[in-house]
Amino acid sequence: MAAKRDYYEVLGVDRSASADDIKRSYRRLAMKYHPDRNPGDAEAEASFKEASEAYEVLSDDDRRQRYDQFGHEGLRGTPGHDFGSMNSEDIFSMFQDIFGGGGGGRRERNAKRGFDLETEIELTLSEILEGAERTVEYQRLEVCDTCEGSGAAPGTTPEVCSVCGGQGKVMQQGLGGMFRMVAACPQCRGRGKIITKKCADCRGGGRKPVAKKVEVKIPAGVREGQVVRISGEGEPPPPEVSPDGTGTRGDLHVVIREVEHDRFERDGDDLLLAHPIGFGLAALGGSIEVEGLDGDVDIEIPPGSQHGDVIRLPGRGLVPLGKPGRRGDLVLILQLVVPERLDQDQRALLEEWIRIEPDPLDITGGGSWWDRLRQRLGR
Repeated sequence: MAAKRDYYEVLGVDRSASADDIKRSYRRLAMKYHPDRNPGDAEAEASFKEASEAYEVLSDDDRRQRYDQFGHEGLRGTPGHDFGSMNSEDIFSMFQDIFGGGGGGRRERNAKRGFDLETEIELTLSEILEGAERTVEYQRLEVCDTCEGSGAAPGTTPEVCSVCGGQGKVMQQGLGGMFRMVAACPQCRGRGKIITKKCADCRGGGRKPVAKKVEVKIPAGVREGQVVRISGEGEPPPPEVSPDGTGTRGDLHVVIREVEHDRFERDGDDLLLAHPIGFGLAALGGSIEVEGLDGDVDIEIPPGSQHGDVIRLPGRGLVPLGKPGRRGDLVLILQLVVPERLDQDQRALLEEWIRIEPDPLDITGGGSWWDRLRQRLGR
């Protein structure tokens, strides 16, 4: 028996992946290898089942913990883990739980709703501040206009499946003959009909990929990993449910990716900015102008500022999602810069300063240096 691949490797995630990361990876693989997208492709079907098996384990906290500790051996004998004997309806139901939307519980496969799709867009912090409109290009399956979704070549018609009699389902004997269960017909794959001469355009699938464009409005304040759902821009129902595509389309999920900024770092709705200052400005204080995300900002540096001091400017950060009248803060973190080269005049001035400056190690009356540091850090 061939050795099972590591489940994290199957889904292409690392062992510290979050539940959302695992779900998102499974969505991509399931859409890529789903049998409806790859009719007659045994390798794609095997990959689909392998991804579903990995997701079944890693999406369950108890099974994932057992798998992390003991590997595949730790799952032997656990209820429902004999994936090779799973009812194929369960595999597709698990898939539709994720892609089909809706509330709790598993969806019936005859529900006339298409699959959801997922794509990604990258946004800069400026676009996140203001909101944005983007043209999203993606690919989805559409009803083949040559065979009108039947999968059969023009002039021919599919034949009724001799195994299931056109029902698309068959009864299978359960363990020890004590019960029976319903499964998708293995010959017609649930369609109820067999295509003897396949349509050349869709290769018998009844669907073919089509490039699409859609305009997407992104609200201000979105964050990395959040999803904008575009209703009805997914795929039509699969051929075994609705050959002509009649029914409710799935949705398009647009996942937000933030482009790293060269100066600002995001902290919730606040913007962090490390800003260099010289010794003279730190000692004497003064006014400086800093380039903000949406314009220049005048900032007062207090006299005696220290390296790492924080200056907070309310209302110059990002807009919280759904709260256009509010904004986070711009948080300036002072970085004291020591010059590496001095001219003669600068050196003379500093030598004079060293001669008259107070001892920086004199800590009388103010507690230890570590005590003062802890006080600054609020500890």
